[in-house]
Amino acid sequence: MATAPPLKARFIDRPNRFLIRCRLGERIIQAFLPNPGRLWELLLPGVTVYIVEEPPSPTRKNAFTAVAVEREGVPIFLHTHRTNDVAGRLIDQGKVPGWEGAHVIGREIRVDHSRFDLLVEHRKKEWLIEVKSCTLFGKKTAMFPDAVTDRGARHLRELAELSDRGRRTAVLFIVHWLKAEFFLPDYHTDLFFAQTFLACRNRVEIIPLAVEWNPDLSLGDRVKRLEIPWELIQREAQDRGSYLLILKLNRKRNLEFGRKENRQVFPAGYYVYVGSAMKNLTRRLERHRRLRKNKFWHIDYLREGTEFQAALPIRSSEGLECHLAEQMRSVADWDIPAFGASDCTCPGHLFGMEEDPLKSSAFIGLLQYFRMDRLF
Repeated sequence: MATAPPLKARFIDRPNRFLIRCRLGERIIQAFLPNPGRLWELLLPGVTVYIVEEPPSPTRKNAFTAVAVEREGVPIFLHTHRTNDVAGRLIDQGKVPGWEGAHVIGREIRVDHSRFDLLVEHRKKEWLIEVKSCTLFGKKTAMFPDAVTDRGARHLRELAELSDRGRRTAVLFIVHWLKAEFFLPDYHTDLFFAQTFLACRNRVEIIPLAVEWNPDLSLGDRVKRLEIPWELIQREAQDRGSYLLILKLNRKRNLEFGRKENRQVFPAGYYVYVGSAMKNLTRRLERHRRLRKNKFWHIDYLREGTEFQAALPIRSSEGLECHLAEQMRSVADWDIPAFGASDCTCPGHLFGMEEDPLKSSAFIGLLQYFRMDRLF
């Protein structure tokens, strides 16, 4: 699917959503990234990225485009703008299980005030199809989206409404990871999308399709349709669970928290606080974002002098807080004894890291396990 033979480079960082810096041989170059997702699990420092050099154009700011990233030796396709072409090819070649004999008869189809990716004819009936690119996955589990998508939820609702009016509609999720076996909406990241996904299940056909990519970024022959564990989604897509709150402390502080005898030195660096809220998890995370509030928990005292970095919910019907804290201890550089653990037997629930946790493969692996891999 690349327009030119791909080159391999080493990822350095991502200055903004649509730009990455990487090392190509002895040069440091910038490349356009046609993917607005967070891609935390993929774009880790030093990973191999596949880039192509584009023909010169007065409208291009960068000569290179990032089209894939390597994971476990396998290229993961990133170019969301070309995912419709991938979907169209799979449909026309009869590689979508259950859709053999279908073919694309239109693209960018406008209906009312909306536009949908593909119009497909299957068994003498026309289907409106929206295509989504999925690059978030663990060992066996793929999830979509990896960032909040109001647009994605709107597409589901619109397709469901068209179905109510007699149109045949479907969403085709192209999962760029052939090892995946299960597909779920990412209720950790976007609970509203997950609940919309559930509400539309009987009105819109949902097709999660795992594909493989060859080293030259040609589409492989193997394709499989993934299982959707509806009962698990129904149980887990609720506003409850645990969370990881990431804060940044720019200078060392001697901080008192809770009772006056709790005074400790907090080195400069990043801090990860492990908490839980088995009701109203979203409201709890919004509270942690705010600076102005009455101090109640230990974390309120630290929050006052830190920069907010991220709040990562791990929605679950199980109480995972202490298990999370135990695993965080193994990836952190230090911890603050007794912090946030006044109602359990844990040594503490606050952990320090010298570097940004979101750029740490160990931390991302922990997040991936609790959000996805532990489910199966």
